[in-house]
Amino acid sequence: MKRSILNWARLALPSFIILLLFTNTVQKNSHTAAATKRYLYVATPGIRNYLEYGGHGLLVFDIDDNYRFIKRIPTAGLDEKGAPINVKGICASLATNCVYISTIQTVQCIDLVTEKIKWERKYEDGCDRMAISPDGKTIYLPTFEKDFWAVVDAATGDVKQKIITNSGAHNTVFGLNGKEVYLAGLRSPFLTVVNAQKPSETRQVGPFSASIRPFTVNGKQTLCFVNVNDLLGFEIGDLKTGKMLNRMEVSGFQKGPVKRHGCPSHGVGLTPDEREVWVVDGANQQVHFFDATSLPPRQIGSLALRDQPGWVTFSLDGRYAYPSTGEIIDVATHKIITTLIDEHQQGVHSEKMMEIHFNGPKPVRLGDQFGLGRVK
Repeated sequence: MKRSILNWARLALPSFIILLLFTNTVQKNSHTAAATKRYLYVATPGIRNYLEYGGHGLLVFDIDDNYRFIKRIPTAGLDEKGAPINVKGICASLATNCVYISTIQTVQCIDLVTEKIKWERKYEDGCDRMAISPDGKTIYLPTFEKDFWAVVDAATGDVKQKIITNSGAHNTVFGLNGKEVYLAGLRSPFLTVVNAQKPSETRQVGPFSASIRPFTVNGKQTLCFVNVNDLLGFEIGDLKTGKMLNRMEVSGFQKGPVKRHGCPSHGVGLTPDEREVWVVDGANQQVHFFDATSLPPRQIGSLALRDQPGWVTFSLDGRYAYPSTGEIIDVATHKIITTLIDEHQQGVHSEKMMEIHFNGPKPVRLGDQFGLGRVK
């Protein structure tokens, strides 16, 4: 009998050890997954948000808890009288563990772990909506609607060189592969494409039918989708041939007066799976949806918003859309599921927001202020 028990133990023990190791691995992986938290970082103020709703700072919302307000991180970007200056852009880097916010005068660098301001630099020619390289070393900073982009050292804020376009520098997208940067000026119908390894090497896409406003690119960096002045809709360009391909006008709605930006559509984004293009409509307080599974895209619907939108971007998983009016929209159903509310129960409006994931105290994944396609 004893011998039988010993034989059974010899046979069973290795299996028990394997089961124990497997259980520990599953628990460890589950713990790691549970430790990753997703947050939406929203930079304020826009001029309207400050004047009508008050407050400024970097607001943080918990994506996994129905976008519950978490905290307000103090920011710089104040004028000589201590009033906040209008925010123009936001970007971040995992390499530096920092988030960067531009105003019309300055750029500030905030440590994502300590939440302290590492540096703030004022630029004589002003600032607009910038982008940072994937390696975290370089910021392409447009001057405030002037003639050039500054190539900035992200560690110090020092200007390394200038890219002169004479286009009214305005919006900037860094391609996901880190090889090309896209520059749009609000006085030019051309999109400038910069070789990130040799910034002096540039080429142009266009002309489009009018000056380019907000825009986005697909994940393979073969197509761009651009808003232009006087168009309710968007145009499409081929980033390889440099030619304009399509002009998409929103049907069923008329252009009308807008409160800001001076153009009917100031905001266009691709869902991360690139199956849809979303474009905003200021005068009619709408966002319009286009099926982008084939070209030219086909209009498939619209959704009313609580105010005039001026931007739209998306969550990394593609489940949610973020118009600048503060609604959270379910992408699959095209329905509003909640709205952004701050600690004072005020509605939050901003065109400068991005998703950041943390594993414990460390940032581990980033979204983007632009609605970029992510199919590679």
